[in-house]
Amino acid sequence: MTAIDETPLNAWFAAKGWQPASFQKAAWQAHARGESGLIHSATGSGKSLAAWGGPLAEGLGEVNGSEKSRRPGVRVLWITPLRALAGDTQRNLRDAAEGVGLPWRVETRTGDTASSARQRQRKNPPEALITTPESLSLLLSYTDADRYFRQLTTVIVDEWHELLGSKRGVQLELCLARLRRLQPRLRTWGLSATLGNLDEAMATLLGPGADEGRLIEGAAPRPLRIEALLPEASGRFPWAGHLGTHLIDGVIDHLSQPGSCLLFTNTRSQAEIWFESLLRARSDWLEGLGLHHGSIDRELRRRIEAGLAAGDFRCVVATSSLDLGVDFSPVDRVIQVGSPKGVARLAQRAGRCGHQPDGISGVLCVPSHALELVEIAAARRAWADGDVEARRPLRLCLDVLAQHLVTLATGGGFEAPSTLEEIRTTHAFADLSKEAWDWTLTFITRGGPVLEAYPDFHRVARDHQGLFRIADRRQAARHRMSIGTITSDAAMQVRYQGGGYLGTIEESFIVRLRPGDVFLFAGRSLELLRVRDLTAYVRRAGRRRQAVPRWQGGRLPLSGMLADRVLELLAEAADGQYREPEMQALRPLLEIQRQWSALPAPGRLLVERTRSREGEHLFIYPFAGRLAHEGLATLLAWRLAQRTPATFSIAANDYGFELLGAEMPALQETDLRPLLSQEGLVDDLLSSMNASELARRQFRDIARIAGLIFQGYPGQGKSARQLQASSGLIFDTIARYDPDHRLVDQARREVLEEALEIHRLRQTLSHIEQADIHLAETERFTPLAFPLWAERLRNRLSSQSWEDRVARMIGQLEKAADRP
Repeated sequence: MTAIDETPLNAWFAAKGWQPASFQKAAWQAHARGESGLIHSATGSGKSLAAWGGPLAEGLGEVNGSEKSRRPGVRVLWITPLRALAGDTQRNLRDAAEGVGLPWRVETRTGDTASSARQRQRKNPPEALITTPESLSLLLSYTDADRYFRQLTTVIVDEWHELLGSKRGVQLELCLARLRRLQPRLRTWGLSATLGNLDEAMATLLGPGADEGRLIEGAAPRPLRIEALLPEASGRFPWAGHLGTHLIDGVIDHLSQPGSCLLFTNTRSQAEIWFESLLRARSDWLEGLGLHHGSIDRELRRRIEAGLAAGDFRCVVATSSLDLGVDFSPVDRVIQVGSPKGVARLAQRAGRCGHQPDGISGVLCVPSHALELVEIAAARRAWADGDVEARRPLRLCLDVLAQHLVTLATGGGFEAPSTLEEIRTTHAFADLSKEAWDWTLTFITRGGPVLEAYPDFHRVARDHQGLFRIADRRQAARHRMSIGTITSDAAMQVRYQGGGYLGTIEESFIVRLRPGDVFLFAGRSLELLRVRDLTAYVRRAGRRRQAVPRWQGGRLPLSGMLADRVLELLAEAADGQYREPEMQALRPLLEIQRQWSALPAPGRLLVERTRSREGEHLFIYPFAGRLAHEGLATLLAWRLAQRTPATFSIAANDYGFELLGAEMPALQETDLRPLLSQEGLVDDLLSSMNASELARRQFRDIARIAGLIFQGYPGQGKSARQLQASSGLIFDTIARYDPDHRLVDQARREVLEEALEIHRLRQTLSHIEQADIHLAETERFTPLAFPLWAERLRNRLSSQSWEDRVARMIGQLEKAADRP
């Protein structure tokens, strides 16, 4: 592999009115030298063409040289984290190939691809295939995988940061290890725009080639204009959700400007609410408004994507299904509803506009409650200083390993010693012990000692040649249908009575509805008619009061890095410095907080104690994010109850947590420090909560991925309740008779790491041990305490009763704040 002829690429760029950037040329030459690496560059700067140009130039060299111009087999694999990106990516890669005169077929293969197209691709593969980690794993499950990938030269992983730190990323690591074994000279390139741990990210992607990997830094982040839509009167006592759509007039003014806009929300529920609110406010915009999230039918999504690319929409309301994308997008403006909870997410979304290389990215942030103004100001400051969150890769996910080994067994079989060596080349399993490996082989062949008597768990068998192969065709078919389970949720289809398909919705929401109830979905007001065979049948409804689906995982925790910046701004406010416009808007609120109690600051833990008619309230503000605070609140309540038996109610948000009891023991700084220490943390956490039930629920996902439970054949799927019952029975049996079972242990570990963020919790307790503790006895709820009180109350009262109670409390607090 030598230097390439860049002439065709340069000519195509010139025809487009572009000039290749130096980092793009560097990537083309690195590819020609056979190198692998990570391309890190600002959103919209041309990363895709940096990665694609090398394979194009190499392909042209073969067409014009002595080699055959058409050799059957995939040459380039393009891995995308979202199916929504595949169509736009295909158009852009195909345009570039045609522009330089390379007769390559560029096609997609995802869960949205028709079965006829998949069969055709297997018989006659395209030169470039755009696919997802799940579809790649499925391709490796066929016996002709080595033939299919015989001509493979390059794998390009788009938006690598979106896969890093997830089990889908682990799945991709394992697939790449297999491809490198099939093609030892395989080149791997990752693309990313927003990462704080580049070396670790590249090492995870490249595996054994990490030491020789090439990190190509592209264009510096372009100016990012972060503005907030400031409410005319934010109030001095905020609570979650009291702004949001109340600011719709300002949003509509912004949307009235010429051009297209993406309005991002953090959850699908918010997306549904905002789409309907905009439609209610401006019904004349009906044809110019769109809604896009992952639960909507793929054909509807495709129409939205096509219309957005064509500039047909004034505004598309979207979630993360559209916060990634391709270069040179036509979007003119971006709006973020609610705090992004992290700098990387905000930068990624803001990058969807100003996509010409000299464009300026900008985002208008719409707070959903007043205190989110601090987070918006903190994000602007962090971005200006170049601070972006890291994404930490996962390790030793044995459920993913088990699924992958069954994939290899289905695809022609594997030989144990060499496959162990292959697996250990990945970052995720570099430390895989021989004991864990042997256990996994036993698990996929016999199900382990507890399940050995059940034939369904004998999925893989060792043949006379020593190869591990799938047991039979039935097991192979079941496994292929389970490969995508790493990403699947317990979902039900939503269909009109006449059969029209709208999308999927979580079963946990539908089971709470009765026939005749009305809910909002896919931008439509729908009446539930009946539920049958994992399908909710509906019809159009009038504008009656609607329930809004809440999808699991909808509440994003505040990132640690952004939380630190929030504390810095609050410390400045404590000194009377209000530099940012958002902080100036919050000044009345923060001044009341300072007068009635104190403002948190780095190195100082604020603790408030308040008495009300409900009892005694203890408010603590570590600023560690909701998940860590839920764990801390549970831990503190349990430790207090060990001293004096008591019952506490708990509430938590991103800033702190509340404990409410009939009586609260006297607490001085010397009392609080041992209660908030790291000593005995894990044991106390597991004792303080129903850890066994949490692990039991976590085990459902692990069991599904590892193949212990089968979701059912098409049209005969099992409900979430049935899956939970099946996995629960297996969990109870294994936990009783094989308590050291590695998947049960993994479930317990994931509860600590994911549900409670044990690492962040440890870090928070470490900071508390070194911090000054400021104890404040307050006569009434402070601006920081009030949203915690309101959050706890929300879980006990109906929506209307809750709003009435909150309004009355606000009136009382505002009167108190007005007193001299």
